[in-house]
Amino acid sequence: MGGRRDRQRCMRRCGRDPRSRLIHDAAKTRKAAASIAAMREASASSEIPRLPSWRRIVIKVGSNLIAPEGRRISTRHLLPIARFVAESADIGREVVIVSSGAVAAGRAELGMPIASGASLGARQALAAIGQPRMFDTWARLLDRPCAQILLSRDDLQNRRRFVNAKNTLRVSLEFGAVPIVNENDSVAVDELRVGDNDNLAAHVAVLAEADLLVILSDVAGVFDADPRTHPAARMIPRLERIDEDTLALAGGAGSAIGTGGMRTKLEAAQKAAASGIPTVIASGRDGDTLLAIGRGEWRGTLVERAATRLNAKAHWLKHALVTAGRVIVDDGASAALLMRGASLLPAGVVDVEGEFRAGDLIEVVRRGADGERAIARGLAQYDAGELKRIRGKPSSAIAEILGYPGAETAIHRDDLVLL
Repeated sequence: MGGRRDRQRCMRRCGRDPRSRLIHDAAKTRKAAASIAAMREASASSEIPRLPSWRRIVIKVGSNLIAPEGRRISTRHLLPIARFVAESADIGREVVIVSSGAVAAGRAELGMPIASGASLGARQALAAIGQPRMFDTWARLLDRPCAQILLSRDDLQNRRRFVNAKNTLRVSLEFGAVPIVNENDSVAVDELRVGDNDNLAAHVAVLAEADLLVILSDVAGVFDADPRTHPAARMIPRLERIDEDTLALAGGAGSAIGTGGMRTKLEAAQKAAASGIPTVIASGRDGDTLLAIGRGEWRGTLVERAATRLNAKAHWLKHALVTAGRVIVDDGASAALLMRGASLLPAGVVDVEGEFRAGDLIEVVRRGADGERAIARGLAQYDAGELKRIRGKPSSAIAEILGYPGAETAIHRDDLVLL
């Protein structure tokens, strides 16, 4: 009998007791719902402010607006956007368009059903067929010079190419052209894709140094529940922040045509907010959406910018790169990074994981009694093998251990961003 009680106590401590898991999941759901309810009540009880003034805007246009229900490209929802671009240009404002729809346009051009063409090779070919159609549609509607810019995740990961993309956007706007940006789906493989144009739009907003990001789709905004299955769901007009509780209530992809859903829209808004860029999530089927934005108002949901702004390099380190390894640090190093903004010294590294090279992005993890927590990301000054040899050692000993005078830091603070 006593052995049975001991096993039950162990299961509860280790999190394997089904009753404990149910209680944990229920508590997590209640916490998320309470967080959303508090945001909704705050929005309803306060006067909704006007949009911050803007001169440069990035508009993401979803697949369902370009090729509704998977049919051929339609101008129905694109004409109001074209009018908005023209009216903005007349008063000295600049617009960058991130356009989905290449694969959907290619599929429609060939008369293929929506569910077909799911393989990587098929998607690449459909994007190659649909991309010219999509760009030509925008060029005709906008009736002004347009710059076609196709990006891949590698363009965002490589610092030199990141800067080159930034310069291309800047000069295109200086020439008076409207940049039409899309992911380069015709050559990108799954492991090298950004994955969805919502998050791509957030990266483009940072590249373009935009004042505002607008995500247009067939969704009117952010709701406290899925309006497709909950008729009583209410829209949240304003979100001061996006946290894990907010993301937990967002579902997956919203349609068979595109790759994005509400979660990717919130992730994009979170990235933009961290870089000081507010985001409006709204319906592109409502012709008044952009008219309101032109007046400094909004329809849908406004996600406010963060109080502190990441610069472009910090955004690149935090969001654009995939980590190649990890370093585990002690409490002293963790405190130095979090409290004093210091560099990470080899003396504070207790373990090295992964095979990375100098210049690769690695994650900094604090390991304590409460488990592991990622606290920072940064560019390694040493290869993994070298860092293993000098971990826990003072910087003064590096030359003797490695046989050459290397950098004093494992990650310099200029190449590090806190999470």
